[in-house]
Amino acid sequence: MTGTTALGAEMTAWRRDLHRHPEFGFEEHRTAAFVARVLRGLGIEVAEGIGGTGVVGTLRRGRSNRAIALRADMDALRIPESTAVAWASTNPGVMHACGHDGHTAMLLGAARMLAEEGGFDGTVRLIFQPAEEWGRGASAMIDDGLMERFPFDEIHGLHNMPGLPVGHFETRAGPIMSAEDIFEITLRGLGGHAARPHMGQEVMVPACALVLELQSIVARRLDPTEIAVVSVTELLTDGTRNALPGLARILGDARSFRPEVSAGIEAAMRRIATGIAAAHGIAAEVAYRREFVPLVNDATLAEEMLAAAAPVSERAVVAERPITASEDFARFLDHVPGCFAFIGNGEASAPLHNPGYDFNDAALLHGAAVHAAIVRRRLPVAD
Repeated sequence: MTGTTALGAEMTAWRRDLHRHPEFGFEEHRTAAFVARVLRGLGIEVAEGIGGTGVVGTLRRGRSNRAIALRADMDALRIPESTAVAWASTNPGVMHACGHDGHTAMLLGAARMLAEEGGFDGTVRLIFQPAEEWGRGASAMIDDGLMERFPFDEIHGLHNMPGLPVGHFETRAGPIMSAEDIFEITLRGLGGHAARPHMGQEVMVPACALVLELQSIVARRLDPTEIAVVSVTELLTDGTRNALPGLARILGDARSFRPEVSAGIEAAMRRIATGIAAAHGIAAEVAYRREFVPLVNDATLAEEMLAAAAPVSERAVVAERPITASEDFARFLDHVPGCFAFIGNGEASAPLHNPGYDFNDAALLHGAAVHAAIVRRRLPVAD
């Protein structure tokens, strides 16, 4: 086996082991121990328990005092897996439906490349983060002193992208991923017999009207040049087949790229909920929480990432537009400049957060190579 082929096989074995044993956010105890064991086997300095279950590896070469961070997320989702692969989840109801198993394996592969081959002058921080899907893991590590205990000058991260061919790479300067706001609207009335709706103040009809009216926020309440999405994802009631509900909960999320748009969505949502509740003689409560902030790439580092990726990718291009998914990598960018980018998971890949999704092992070496390339570009060895 050549070195590259051997590393690819090793990364595939790591990735499939992690896929078999997915763990939800802040529960990544086995995953964190796996990561720490591999890093120590490479002679890399390791700190565990950062922000709960986070792991930080530190690798130094040369004399430069500059430091660069590479980040991977480790958590899985509470989704039952429907794939028939031999490495399918053995944890019922939990699966790696977003490819964090692949992200972890890619960063471990880059750690091996950099530990064994060097080619850089400075310090590399290898950040393995918990609870990205919650939007809490980056903040937990930062609150636990990440920036003070393991300082770095900039940070870079990769995420797989279904539909993008394997070996392809994309990023862009400025906004690349949106904020995510979480909302829950509770309607309270008086339930009763399905045959006698006039005897109470049931909430099903106003709840349905509210779900439809929320769609007017983006269509009619916001500037059409703004990017925004409002999605209702759950409608829960206390009714049954022959009983009209007296309580309904409407849950969902909203995506945007500017604080002013987020504020406009919340204000419109509160007006609509209050108005519909008043029209039906019921009460409405709106809980609105800002879970993820927009992810805005540093312009210089986006150019540097593209330049680093081009020689080790089949195609490295500027992404045409931002996407309305969210990432708590953005929390690191409140402290240092950075760049987040996408690598292809294959044109036939199932979507992210789908029960049939699986990370494409053919993308592992591409991701590891991009990680290593940005380190060597940003921490060059002096002539």
